[in-house]
Amino acid sequence: MSDSESSPHKYKRVLLKLSGEALLGSREYGLDPAMIGRVAQEISDVQKSGIQVSVVIGGGNIFRGVAGASRGMDRSTADYMGMLATVINALALQSALEGIGLETRVLSAIPMESIAERYIRRRAIRHMEKGRVVVFAAGSGNPFFTTDTASSLRASEIGCDAIFKGTKVDGVYDKDPEQHSDAQFIEKVSYKDVLARDLRVMDAAAISLARESNIPIIVFSINKQGGFVDAVQERGRFTTISETKA
Repeated sequence: MSDSESSPHKYKRVLLKLSGEALLGSREYGLDPAMIGRVAQEISDVQKSGIQVSVVIGGGNIFRGVAGASRGMDRSTADYMGMLATVINALALQSALEGIGLETRVLSAIPMESIAERYIRRRAIRHMEKGRVVVFAAGSGNPFFTTDTASSLRASEIGCDAIFKGTKVDGVYDKDPEQHSDAQFIEKVSYKDVLARDLRVMDAAAISLARESNIPIIVFSINKQGGFVDAVQERGRFTTISETKA
């Protein structure tokens, strides 16, 4: 029996979605090695519990396509630059994961064989079945789509049981808790309500695709030590987005 089949948890295969900003740590730009190391260790802890783990990382700590477009750059060009930023982050995470003994593969939606494998669905699944962490880079490979949407797309393609979105806060609120002291925490919410109330956890395309594939989204704080492990084990504070609130 494989480790994944003997897992005591409800999940067999999950996708972790991180923003590029999550890798900033205490910095204003770029990568914080200490933060990358901590994230890598948490991924390792989840993987060693018998759960197959894949990851999608944004590139906002290096370049944001939307920001580039707003300054007059062609939107497609800006988005491709943002995709390349995600490849940098994916390679950094791969290095950190392999540094603690985890076999890792970076699969890029944009072909760049010298540094990453080209994304092929069956290849990604096979890597995970062999116990490797798979890091998806370059988003969906198409401009005008966010890495949030890429997360829902990849999770749907490879049959993930859940998407875990690590954010700066510990879940979903009715308004930005960093700007409003009276913001109310929401423990459970439906995909429909997320869209109707414009809660902005992920973009509408990402939420809609997760809904179509019936993949729950668990929102937790990546800044909390052990936040990913706790969310996977259904401990601590997090928000679950699913078909119904129940």
